[in-house]
Amino acid sequence: MFDRLRPLCALVLALLTATPVLAASHREAPLITNDPAADITDFYFFRSWQHPDNAVLVMNVIPSQEPGSGPNYFNFADDVLYEIHIDNNKNNIASNIVYQIRFKTEIRQPGNVFPLSYVALPPITALTGGGSEGLLLRQSYTVTEVRYGQRPRDLGTGVMYAVPSNVGSRTMPNYEDLAEKGIYPLKNGGRVFAGQRDETFYIDLGGTFDTLNLHISPILSNADDANDATIVGAVGLGTADTFSGFNVNTIALEVPISELVGPNGNKILGAYASTSRPKVTVIKKNGDRGSSTRFVQVARMGNPLVNELIIATNMKDKWNATDAEDENEFIPFYCNSALATALNAVFGTGFPTTNREDLVNALLRYAPGSAVCGSGKTNEALADLLRVDLDITPTPAGGQRRLGLLAHDASGNAMPDKAGWPNGRRPNDDVTDVALRIVAGILTNPAVPNLGDGVNFNVGSVGSNKTANGIAMEFPFLPTPHDGRDRRHIDPKEAF
Repeated sequence: MFDRLRPLCALVLALLTATPVLAASHREAPLITNDPAADITDFYFFRSWQHPDNAVLVMNVIPSQEPGSGPNYFNFADDVLYEIHIDNNKNNIASNIVYQIRFKTEIRQPGNVFPLSYVALPPITALTGGGSEGLLLRQSYTVTEVRYGQRPRDLGTGVMYAVPSNVGSRTMPNYEDLAEKGIYPLKNGGRVFAGQRDETFYIDLGGTFDTLNLHISPILSNADDANDATIVGAVGLGTADTFSGFNVNTIALEVPISELVGPNGNKILGAYASTSRPKVTVIKKNGDRGSSTRFVQVARMGNPLVNELIIATNMKDKWNATDAEDENEFIPFYCNSALATALNAVFGTGFPTTNREDLVNALLRYAPGSAVCGSGKTNEALADLLRVDLDITPTPAGGQRRLGLLAHDASGNAMPDKAGWPNGRRPNDDVTDVALRIVAGILTNPAVPNLGDGVNFNVGSVGSNKTANGIAMEFPFLPTPHDGRDRRHIDPKEAF
C-alpha cells in the first residue's frame, strides 16, 4: 500500500523543505477572532496557469461570510494595512519587496435616504459611472510597492474600486460581468482584484475541531484518495465541507515573475501576508501634548494552520504580532507536535511527537539545517514563509491534482503534480490531507497511510469559467461568490 511513496520520499522532502504549506487559518487566535476584517483566512502564492510568465499572490480575509448577511454585508477596513511581504534572496527576511493595500469607504447619495448599502436604482452593473448609482457604499483602494526599502511607489493606473458583496440577481443581475470590471492594470505590468469570492478552501472543519471527530474514517483507500472530485463515504450525498456556501474577501495580485526575482536571478521565493492596525501614542514634550501613529501587526500567515495547530493558545496572539523572521522563540512548538499527540490519542497511532526536526525544516527553512530541537534555539533566522519555485511549469486548471507531489492513480501508482503542494499553494490544493501526512511523519517515514478528511474538492461552487470540481480558470482564480438571495450550504449527508 505504501510502496508508491518510497520513490517520491526524497523529492517530497526536497520540495517540502523548499516550499511548505499547510491548511487554512480561520479564527485562529483569541484576539483576531474579534477582528474579522484583519483576520487572514488563506494565503496563496503560485505561478499563473493563465499567464505562465506571471506569479499570483492572494490574501483572503473575513472568514465564513454568510452571503445573505445584509444590509451592510462585508467590507475591507479603512484602518487596516494589508501587506504581502516577499523574500527573494533566501535569507528568510521577507522585506525585499512589500505590497501594501489600503481602502477608503465612501457613502454615496442617496445614502441619506435608503437604509441599504446596495439597491437596484437602477440595477448595479458597473463600479463607476452609469450603472453604479445603486452602490450607496463603495470602496476605493490603492496598491503601493516598497522595493528594497526605497521610496514607496503607487502602482495604480487610476482609481480602483473593490467589487461589492454579491447581494442577489435583482440588485446585481450579472455579477460575473461586474466582477470582471473590478480587475485593474498595474504600472508594473501586473493586475489586481479586490472584492468578494467563493470560500474555495474545503475541509471538514467542524469534525476536525471536534477533537478530530471526522465524518469518515481518516484512512482513505487508494481509489478514494486518487479521486479529486469525490466526497468519501457517500455516493451522491452531501459533504462535510464546513465552508460550503460561504464567501470571503479577496485581494489578488498578479505580477510578472521578472518583477519578483532576486538580483541574482533567484526564482525560489518566500512570502507571507500580514494585517496591521494603527496604534496611537500620546507624546508629552515641553508641556505640550501631541501624538504619533504607527501600524502594529495583528495577524500574519505564511504556512496556514501553523497558528491553529502548532502554536499554544496562550501564545497565539503574540505569534500573530511577531514578524515572520522572528520565529525562533516558537521553536519548541514545532519540535513537539501537539497535533501528532492528538492523532495518537484519538486513533491509537504511533506518529512521532517530539524532536520534529522535519517540521522545523519544512516550515521554517529553504533547505534542511542543523538540529535545533535539542537546544530549542539557534542563531540563524528561521521564518514561517510560504515558498515557491517559480521555475516549475504551472499545471492547467483541468489537470491539477489536489495532493501535489503525493498524487497517485486509483491503483496507487505515483502521478505527482509538481506545480502544486508543496510548491507554493494554489486555491484548490488539498493541503489538509497533505498536512495530516506531514504531521504523521511522511518526510522521514514513507509508510504513512492515506490520511484525509474525505472532502476532496470545493463542493457547491457556482458561476462559470471553472472546472467541474471548482477550480477557477482565470484571474483572480477563485470562483464567483454565492449570492445572498439564493445561497445554499450543503450539509453533511444532504443530497446535492
